[in-house]
Amino acid sequence: MVEATITLRVDGVERTVSLDTRTTLLDALREHLGVRAPKKGCDHGQCGSCTVLLDGRRVTTCLLLAVAQDGAVVVTADGLAPDGEPHPVQRAFLEHDAFQCGYCTPGQVCSAVGMLREAEEGHPSRVTPDLAAGPAVSGGVLDDDEIRERMSGNLCRCGAYPNIVAAIRTAAAR
Repeated sequence: MVEATITLRVDGVERTVSLDTRTTLLDALREHLGVRAPKKGCDHGQCGSCTVLLDGRRVTTCLLLAVAQDGAVVVTADGLAPDGEPHPVQRAFLEHDAFQCGYCTPGQVCSAVGMLREAEEGHPSRVTPDLAAGPAVSGGVLDDDEIRERMSGNLCRCGAYPNIVAAIRTAAAR
């Protein structure tokens, strides 16, 4: 076993940890640093339960080696509300009852925050009708097809998708 020491800024706090170089970022967060917001679902990057924002971009942490992220800034769903006041996406999820069991919710919320940022920056998706025009926007809000496509990497076993889409639509309008 080869160990390395890395430093991450997790939810605003600088954390240093020594770990096996084969450790995923998800396992580093959960098992070594005690950060429980990202969930271990499939462990293959297919469900999105482990999604966090890494240096501002949404990523599935089960697919990344922790040692490759040395010095990175990690924001989990817990870190979106550092002062206890819910992030607009979190507030919209609560307003729309966009969860049932809640297991996927931290990943859904982080993915939605990252996705909205991508849309604001003009990143197109597969359903964007005109790649030169940016995302499909209707009245300043992403349409439901665009939201569903952009969130397709995050699964909800309970099937709360209609409320998740409604919550994201509301958050995007804010």
